[in-house]
Amino acid sequence: MTSTPAISFAKFSVPTKGSACLLFAEQAGFGEAVAGIDPAGVLERVLGIADFSGKFGAKLDLLAPQGTQLDKLTVIGAGKTDDLDEHAWLRLGGAIAAATAKAKDATIVLDLPANAAAEAADAANVAAGILLRSYAFDKYKTRKSEKDDESAGARRKAARITIMCADPAGARKAFAGLKAMVDGVNLARDLVNEPANVLGPVEFASRIKDMEALGLQVDILTEKEMKKAGMGALLGVAQGSPRGARLAVMRWEGGRKGAKPLAVVGKGVTFDTGGNSMKSPSGMEDMKGDMGGAAAVTGLMHALASRKAKANVVGIVGLVENAVDGYAQRPGDIVTSMSGQTIEVMNTDAEGRLVLADALWYCCDRFQPTAVIDLATLTGAIMVALGQHHAGLFANNDDLANRLTQAGLATQERLWRMPLGPEYDKLIDSKNADMKNTGGRYGGAISAAQFLQRFIKDNVPWAHLDIAGTAMGAPSTDVNHSWGSGFGVRLLDRLVRDHYEK
Repeated sequence: MTSTPAISFAKFSVPTKGSACLLFAEQAGFGEAVAGIDPAGVLERVLGIADFSGKFGAKLDLLAPQGTQLDKLTVIGAGKTDDLDEHAWLRLGGAIAAATAKAKDATIVLDLPANAAAEAADAANVAAGILLRSYAFDKYKTRKSEKDDESAGARRKAARITIMCADPAGARKAFAGLKAMVDGVNLARDLVNEPANVLGPVEFASRIKDMEALGLQVDILTEKEMKKAGMGALLGVAQGSPRGARLAVMRWEGGRKGAKPLAVVGKGVTFDTGGNSMKSPSGMEDMKGDMGGAAAVTGLMHALASRKAKANVVGIVGLVENAVDGYAQRPGDIVTSMSGQTIEVMNTDAEGRLVLADALWYCCDRFQPTAVIDLATLTGAIMVALGQHHAGLFANNDDLANRLTQAGLATQERLWRMPLGPEYDKLIDSKNADMKNTGGRYGGAISAAQFLQRFIKDNVPWAHLDIAGTAMGAPSTDVNHSWGSGFGVRLLDRLVRDHYEK
């Protein structure tokens, strides 16, 4: 992976080397701290000639500006400062990362007239945005071009970035928690981006086991243990691959002793051929990312443990490879899930819900959680409905749905609630078993969610996030130019902060 810049915070002073970035407020220009950077008045003149108004995200570069020793001076528009929420500061950090990608030393001056304090949280969000945008997955590139760096806003070598703000100590404190979140996002990105020949179920489980060093309690269930528990749905998916299935259980107990945990469950199909209902070869290489839900759960647990979250959270991921050989399950097979419910497998490419069925039942049965949230790259149907700018949200509880929606708006990992109901549930009734794993052509994302709901015990508050359009190959943003986005980590970290930490 590309080197991560080293970020520090300092009081306002005049930058004297390397590159510098200044923020320019649309309605008010610069703050007082900027005055010493431009003794010859070059900056003011150039801004006038360029008709630079300070619109959010606009950029103006000055190379070797007269009267300074700087290599480059970049002005970035901050828009109307009254409109700058925490995500806007994160986006500004992304813009700064792109503008300083080639710099060895860069100084960022956060001094805006309408926000002269450059609040500690604002500076911390800028730093987080810089780190998120600086990520690039290039570990397998033996030759790197400038085009690679420019397209990602990434850095070839570790850079030193100093953020000047009014309260450096406060910014450092605020950044500590955000840095844990960023590390969780980037871990999730790494996992999604890894090729399937490197990252199979066993290797994924091994990486999770390594997270015990953070203080997580980790249990890895093998095929033998899952068979004993009766997880016929999950193991049915795995039986066509020589690579063994695993169920990884991560526990973080930072909250009140004995309190019921929040549970997050992820689909971890490390590669999906479609099985005997094989996918088209076109685009099948992207199916290395069919474990985006498991990656998000793993990244979240990494973040919570790293920042010592004051909450009890359990993360569970079902890890399988859906491959084809003589042992692979067939359309028409009937499997028995851990819950005892039988499932007719109408389509072996509708495998993720089979993995989640046993993982969800195991979660509810063992941990009696206060709420369950599952994440899965589950259906192409959700992309038809919502495109790639929202993930689908299905829930049996309005309070949980509203909390998730608000967390999505705050982080801009946005969700759109979709319906559930008995009319849709009938679509998965089977003549030969308790249910079938597909519900027909229409409403495919909904019938998939209805299937999962049958494995939630005792009316536990539950939400399903279909992240097929957002976890991989989603449109680039100010803070992400990676194919694997890490979608869900920031969303759920915010949910835990706002509602589950004491």
